[in-house]
Amino acid sequence: MSTRIAFLKGHGTENDFVIVPDPENAVDLSPAHVAALCDRRAGIGGDGVLHVVRSAAHPEAGHMAAEAEWFMDYRNGDGSVAEMCGNGVRVFARYLQYAGLVTDGDLAVATRGGVKRVHLAKDGDVTVGMGRARLPEGDVTVSVGERSWPARNVSMGNPHAVAFVDDLAHAGALLSPPPFSPAAAYPDGVNVEFVVDRGPRHVALRVHERGSGETRSCGTGACAVAVAAARRDGADPAATGTPVTYTVDLPGGRLVITERPDGEIEMTGPAVIVATGEIDAEWLETALR
Repeated sequence: MSTRIAFLKGHGTENDFVIVPDPENAVDLSPAHVAALCDRRAGIGGDGVLHVVRSAAHPEAGHMAAEAEWFMDYRNGDGSVAEMCGNGVRVFARYLQYAGLVTDGDLAVATRGGVKRVHLAKDGDVTVGMGRARLPEGDVTVSVGERSWPARNVSMGNPHAVAFVDDLAHAGALLSPPPFSPAAAYPDGVNVEFVVDRGPRHVALRVHERGSGETRSCGTGACAVAVAAARRDGADPAATGTPVTYTVDLPGGRLVITERPDGEIEMTGPAVIVATGEIDAEWLETALR
């Protein structure tokens, strides 16, 4: 590694990230490096790392380079690799704009969950085309202490279990992953959302993110919740031919989720760059000992 590595800090509805610009994929970020950076006491602190790489320079994204110049190499706070992060895509796009690499309007971002279409609005909000949800068959149950609930299995490119509860406090401290069954439903773990109603097409949630713990916000989770709520409420845009929109309140802010008749889901919300700086590479290596 070089002596110093540039970084930025950003968040989307308080889902916060360490951003590491690395166009040529020259910085070797191991899982231990990522965990050290995300440590809130001994590192910079974040729910994850947004490693900004040109698609053509990354072996996992080269096949998307013709469609999207930039690849979001996203890592969870524990260093594990994730397929997608909805809030992360918004912050990633905001960084590209901040760095002068893109302007207002439309762009494409490559992710492990495929190419995502993004719109940077002049009012500051960012809209991300999140793709289509999949609703795998089979019953799923999630538990906290002595309580358990049926959960809707929703895939947004990453797995979600959506449970509707009477009170968000029933989710408990969310210090560890809520147990789920059957185990075969999520062989690689799952993001679990606990949801209450706030009004017509308006819900609130708490989420335990796989690899990060409870976070202030989860973009793919908000999309999964909107889809699960729509199906619970008898609204399927593919059947009615009419888009359905849900307002989703998270501990860190508000997202607006729209599902269209063709199944495409759009997520709109804020994205903010809050700081820039340099990582001392010697510290980073020392932190691993």
